[in-house]
Amino acid sequence: MKKILSLLFVSALGGAITLGAYKIFMEKEQHVVVQEKQEQPFSFPVNHTSNANFTPDRDVNFEAAAEKTVHTVVHVKNTTINSKQMTYEDLFFGRQPQRAQVGTGSGVIISPDGYIITNNHVIAGSRELTVTMNNNKTYDATIIGTDEKTDIALIKVEADEELPFTVFGDSDEAKIGEWVLAIGNPFNLTSTVTAGIISAKSRDLSGLSNQSFIQTDAAVNPGNSGGALVNTNGDLIGINTAITSQTGSYIGYSFAVPSNIAKKVVQDIMEFGNVQNGILGVSGSPISSGYAEKFGLNTSEGFYIEEVEEDSGADIAGLKSGDIIQKLENVDIKKFSDLKGFLNSKSPKDVINVTVLRNGEQRVFPVTLLKNETLTVPIIGVIKNAKAKDLKKYKTDNGVKIASLTNNKNYLGYWMNNGVQVGDIITAINDIKVNSIEDVQTILKNRQTNELLRIELINSKGEKERYNFR
Repeated sequence: MKKILSLLFVSALGGAITLGAYKIFMEKEQHVVVQEKQEQPFSFPVNHTSNANFTPDRDVNFEAAAEKTVHTVVHVKNTTINSKQMTYEDLFFGRQPQRAQVGTGSGVIISPDGYIITNNHVIAGSRELTVTMNNNKTYDATIIGTDEKTDIALIKVEADEELPFTVFGDSDEAKIGEWVLAIGNPFNLTSTVTAGIISAKSRDLSGLSNQSFIQTDAAVNPGNSGGALVNTNGDLIGINTAITSQTGSYIGYSFAVPSNIAKKVVQDIMEFGNVQNGILGVSGSPISSGYAEKFGLNTSEGFYIEEVEEDSGADIAGLKSGDIIQKLENVDIKKFSDLKGFLNSKSPKDVINVTVLRNGEQRVFPVTLLKNETLTVPIIGVIKNAKAKDLKKYKTDNGVKIASLTNNKNYLGYWMNNGVQVGDIITAINDIKVNSIEDVQTILKNRQTNELLRIELINSKGEKERYNFR
């Protein structure tokens, strides 16, 4: 019995010692571990105001920008007449079946007397055009002018009161990462506002280096075309024009024509009736790493001048083949769309400072932009305005000069087989005398579908010849 009691006593004592040791050592150690986990977050700064000056409520006033512009964005309704499939009944009665088709978009009022800027594709082919304001008033609109190349159109309404309008901003000053608002009037729901940032500039969606869009991540959907892209001051820095999507709906990319380009197009339409582009007079390629290696260049950015057009502004100013354009005014030129976008905002007779890299040194040339004097006619090639000495050489009083023949092998072979050369003078097209490339543009524009193209020219032998093309 004594042995059993002794054994129980020893067991109890051992358990007590074990429990005491656990309390003293193990539990204390576990407490330290838990305490470290609790303190860990406090080892990082939590007072953000001490590390950044940006607070959305203070620095970005979306309300003010929206209030300033929301009433200047309108709904544009375009009714076109399209031919539908002809039935036997139509054939019997000699009818031409037609149906009305309605398209919608947005526009931005840019003057108190009712001038509105929108996209060309919004109003294209219109038979009837109406504009609904944000206060639900509706007006008939007339087309003042369009520019298909930039997809900009100018329309006008006659209102019985002064209208709210948006002021143009400087799109060249817009920065990547800057907050912007996209304002449209889709589906006649009154103006809708979305916010985002500028994701990129000088975007070319065509692959032909003839576009220069501002890219944003502000949501833009069908019906927003022609609406306003504004900065946080409410200044117009772009006209929302396109999205890239496989579904037709917004997926994160939207694109706007920069306001400097849109403003210039509108001013030209109002003053001249068409767009007057200022020409620099150079041809070449943007520099890539492969291009730099091929030509032994010590830079991988800029526009490499391969050829300078004779008597152009660049030629007169002293630019040369081999120069690398790095800046136009204060705009860095890294790709062709940078150069194209800047020039699209300029007019003939504008003087711009061109910064080039020549033999490893930067030089600045003031260049006077000239009016475009060349035109590409696919069947012929490139034609240009003829000088007095050119006309005198070919003994004619009028005409335009062939600057280069077409790259189309079929037409090129035809011209060469008939002895037509660069420098020959085209004197008439479709029996109408031509004195400038503007004359040629007008004739081609007014040419009827399937009408013969009749070209009259004088060759280097002084012989007058006529050629007909279907």
